[in-house]
Amino acid sequence: MTKMSSPEQFVLASASPRRRELLEQIGCCFRVAPVDVDETPLAGEMPVSYVVRMAEEKAAAGWQAYGQQGLPVLGADTTVVVGERIFGKPADRDEALAMLQQLSGKTHRVLSAVALRDGPRCEHRLSETLVTFRPLEVDECLRYWDSGEPVDKAGAYAIQGYGAVFISSIQGSYSGVVGLPLVETCELLKAFGLSWWMKT
Repeated sequence: MTKMSSPEQFVLASASPRRRELLEQIGCCFRVAPVDVDETPLAGEMPVSYVVRMAEEKAAAGWQAYGQQGLPVLGADTTVVVGERIFGKPADRDEALAMLQQLSGKTHRVLSAVALRDGPRCEHRLSETLVTFRPLEVDECLRYWDSGEPVDKAGAYAIQGYGAVFISSIQGSYSGVVGLPLVETCELLKAFGLSWWMKT
């Protein structure tokens, strides 16, 4: 792996503390510079196309804003999918409760895409994980909403937080459900000559 001269090897175009913590966990050296993109799905857009587009648009927005500093830009997006329906962040308590009730006792998909942009070059990787919820009671969903955790989470839950008690099994990438699939992220970093395990 190359590009060891600068302590910061890329820009993370995300405000998510979970993505930052995951990258720190594997020893990446990076700069955090959030971007703001419209996350509204296009008419008829399929979930895979949506999550890949979001990751690439975040990387592109980050490159436009910060890429001139000479660092590639990493963008990521994670979404919960039931059938072909995309579950984003809930707008309010009622929507969060509706999402949780639809996830209750069922298996859903979590799609997590990561994209890296360096000038005109942009590549992405995609992770798909199956998550199974145990049956949920309305009262515990209400108490979960009151905890504040579901407010900014796709599908109105966080596997790394209180929401872990809802999940009976996962099949795939745990880090992908948190918000950044680490195997796929490392594949992408390697493709661009970037490193991890840089901190001791």
